[in-house]
Amino acid sequence: MSPVTALPEMHGVDAAKRRQAVLIVLVCTLIIPAAQYLIKLGANQLAAEQHSVHSGSVSLQAAILGIFTNPSIFSGYCLYGIFTVLFVYALRHGELSILYPLISLSYVWVAIIGLVAFHEAMNPPKLVGIAIIMAGVTVLGRSSTK
Repeated sequence: MSPVTALPEMHGVDAAKRRQAVLIVLVCTLIIPAAQYLIKLGANQLAAEQHSVHSGSVSLQAAILGIFTNPSIFSGYCLYGIFTVLFVYALRHGELSILYPLISLSYVWVAIIGLVAFHEAMNPPKLVGIAIIMAGVTVLGRSSTK
């Protein structure tokens, strides 16, 4: 089998590196909502600028240009880049079936940021969704220790 097609053995990875991978991914769950907050902030700025120039919504061209010219949007996408590098690093030592579901915790943080920073509504369906995410991550976390 060539080195390209060979898959690494996960059971050879030590427990300390697996814990480190989980901690890195938990940090990633904080980076994602920070990135989304910045992108939303920048999108709101674009909408305000576009509204003052034209009446209407932000054009696709303005949104694409905003990625490179709006500091908030650009910073948000830079954070996504940092997330990607950290996640790839974590995947080297952790189990995909554990690490990837942890990323869903970022949805919880995003909902909280939306509530606090943008005064978005927190209704019963959102609360149920958050509870399901938390329960799912808990179940997966417990199953990984057995």
